[in-house]
Amino acid sequence: MALRAIAGRSLQPIGLGCMNLSHAYGQPPSAEQASRLLLSAIDMGVDHFDTAALYGFGNNEKLVGRVLKPKRQQLFLASKCGMTGVDGKRVIDGRPTTLRTTIEQSLTTLQTDVLDLYYLHRWDKTVPIEDSVGELSRMVVEGKIKAIGLSEVSATTLRKAHREHPIAALQTEYSLWTRNPEIAVLNTCHDLGIAFVAFSPLGRGFLSGQVKDATNLVDGDIRKGMPRFQSQQAKLNQQLLSSLAAMSLELNCTMAQLSLAWLLHQCQHVIPIPGTTQLSHLSENMAASQIRLNADQLALIDKIFEPNNISGPRYPAATQVEIDTEEF
Repeated sequence: MALRAIAGRSLQPIGLGCMNLSHAYGQPPSAEQASRLLLSAIDMGVDHFDTAALYGFGNNEKLVGRVLKPKRQQLFLASKCGMTGVDGKRVIDGRPTTLRTTIEQSLTTLQTDVLDLYYLHRWDKTVPIEDSVGELSRMVVEGKIKAIGLSEVSATTLRKAHREHPIAALQTEYSLWTRNPEIAVLNTCHDLGIAFVAFSPLGRGFLSGQVKDATNLVDGDIRKGMPRFQSQQAKLNQQLLSSLAAMSLELNCTMAQLSLAWLLHQCQHVIPIPGTTQLSHLSENMAASQIRLNADQLALIDKIFEPNNISGPRYPAATQVEIDTEEF
């Protein structure tokens, strides 16, 4: 499948989300295991790595920076600010002074002089988006970052930000069971020439068929509190997978690969960044770019996973109010 692009930089169609090497899904892998996975990703041709100041409260950036440093010039490195760990708690803070502190810390922990892409991880609704993006634009002028991204914002907010300074990429959740971007922001990105980076493209493991509900998830796994993984909703959502499984069998691929292939067929500006801690899953995910789907297959998948067929919101209520994305 053809290369994709962010800020004029040609990239492989699928990147690597690094969050779960340090954060959010229970006990993370050891430093040795995580390092091995990152090095294997490079060997497999992955050239786009995505991290954030929040992940592991700085530990993910330290890991990524240490492992990728020898190959830094050949790789596209993205991180995020505006949501960090403060005294052991997640805090959203988009004030320019806070963003300035975060970039200096991130450049140090990532062992680099410049980031290829720097996202505002969450829009702090107490701060005008123009103020936060204005500070990021000064970082561009200073050569600390090459391009600006936004995460989990609406089409309206994206356009406001883009008027302040060109936005290179928008990152938000997009998968077969989270199709909110299709309401407006996906087309807005296309119209403005902005790359769309899809996080959780496998529905946090649901679309792989390997995570059925919250029952067997370990403490510290954020999915334990997510509505779609609760028993009643999960049971209804599981019913959608039988058709996906049948089609993957027909195409001689896994459900995860089929789900990623579906995303890649949506628009040329969509770039999925699945994360994993398993080398076998890494190899499986990266091979998804070789799968071709015809119009009938795409239409069938679309019908199965129509938004009104999905049971439960993607976030708990307290988290939902923190984001700015359009909702069905």
